[in-house]
Amino acid sequence: MNVLILLALAFAPGLAIGLYIYLKDHHEREPLGLLLTSFIYGGLSTFITFFISWPLDSMLTLHDESVIDQFTNAFFKVALVEEFSKFVFIRFILYKNKNFNEPFDGIVYATMVGMGFATVENILYVFQYGVATGIVRMFTAVPAHACFAILMGYYLGKAKFTHRHEFAYSLFALLVATVFHGAYDYFWFISFVPGIWVGAIISLITALILSKKAIRLHQQVSPFIRAK
Repeated sequence: MNVLILLALAFAPGLAIGLYIYLKDHHEREPLGLLLTSFIYGGLSTFITFFISWPLDSMLTLHDESVIDQFTNAFFKVALVEEFSKFVFIRFILYKNKNFNEPFDGIVYATMVGMGFATVENILYVFQYGVATGIVRMFTAVPAHACFAILMGYYLGKAKFTHRHEFAYSLFALLVATVFHGAYDYFWFISFVPGIWVGAIISLITALILSKKAIRLHQQVSPFIRAK
């Protein structure tokens, strides 16, 4: 299979979702260079995930067919580690940027970081397992990462612009992304239980519905509406 075709398949969903969120920023769009930087931060966050996960692999012995062990795997070893790795770049770098000047920007920057992470992950999966896996992930894992990012970004936007409970909102941003990510992964991880995989689809649909609501709410409170 042509390497360029595999790369296109790996990059396409993340770039498409990034463009979708960019176009949803109706009132004051972010600099393209900063969005590209955010995407790169997402790619770099995979290294943080690796360096946290590597020692955990040696410390934790988890059984593939244990629903309890896979709960630990999904929510803590995977979801919390991955979402924290992305959160670091969003909360401690992009959050402080002068261009992060309205609540919706939390969603924009978090999504770009999330899509950078998902794209690197996609490259690894596509080159290892092929086109079929890339197509499946285009409609499952990549949109899921986008939803986790949107929900995280929504609460980081609230953290910065409500002027109260900043720490609580920031912590909740990480928590809500981790919970939805963990739920989505958990039902796939215990797919040895007949029919349980449906739970992953339900969690993804729920996250999609909440993400659309989060986008709408932050669009409605943009200070640039009044400025026009």
